[in-house]
Amino acid sequence: MNVRVAIADDERLFCSGIGMLVGSQSDLEFVGSAHRGDEVRGLVDDARPDVLLMDVRMPGLDGVSATEALLGEGVDRPRVIVLTTHRGEIAVQRALRAGARGFLMKDATPELLLAAVRTVHDGGTVVAPAEPGSLVRDIPDRPRDDASIAALSRRERDVYLLAARGRSNAEIAVEAFISETTVKSHVSSVLAKLGLASRLQIVAHAWEHGLLG
Repeated sequence: MNVRVAIADDERLFCSGIGMLVGSQSDLEFVGSAHRGDEVRGLVDDARPDVLLMDVRMPGLDGVSATEALLGEGVDRPRVIVLTTHRGEIAVQRALRAGARGFLMKDATPELLLAAVRTVHDGGTVVAPAEPGSLVRDIPDRPRDDASIAALSRRERDVYLLAARGRSNAEIAVEAFISETTVKSHVSSVLAKLGLASRLQIVAHAWEHGLLG
C-alpha cells in the first residue's frame, strides 16, 4: 500500500511541485493540500494522509498551532514533518514538542524530502540540516534550568546532553566510553523519565531549559 502524503502550505506553486514530486514515486501517493492553517483539520479528515508536510507560516492559523491541535488529539493522526525557510525558527521547537516527527528546510533537495517522508512513515525522525543543534544555534540563550533533568542519573545526563547536540549513538558511545547498547538503554530511560517521545524532543527540551550552552 502506498504512503499517503499531503501538504499544508500557502504557496500554491510549491504545493503543486510537491504533488508532482510525490506522485512520481511508485510507493507514494499525493492526496491533497491545504493553503491555510485552519484548513488542516479538514484536509486530514478528508484525505487521511499518513505523512503531512506542514509549513510553519500560514494564514488563518500558523502551522505550529495547527500541529499542536492536530497531534493533541492523539488518535489516527498523520506523522508531521515541519517545513520552514528559517533555520533558527523558534516555532520549530514548539512543533517538535507537540509531536512533529521531522524538520526540513523548504530548500531541501527533492531526494532529501522523499527520504524524510519514507523515514518518518517508517517510525523514524528526521532533522535537516543534519545537526539538530543547528536548530537552536541562532536563538537567544534561555536561563539554564538544571532542575529540569534532576531525575536523570549522572550518566543519563551525559547521554542526554550529547543527544541534544545531535550526536549519533555511535558517537555518544565513543565520547562517553560506553557501548552503543548502553547508549540506547540510557536514551530510552531519558525519554521515559522526562516524558519525551523522541530524540528530536530531547533537542527541544534542552533548548527550552537552557542546557545547550
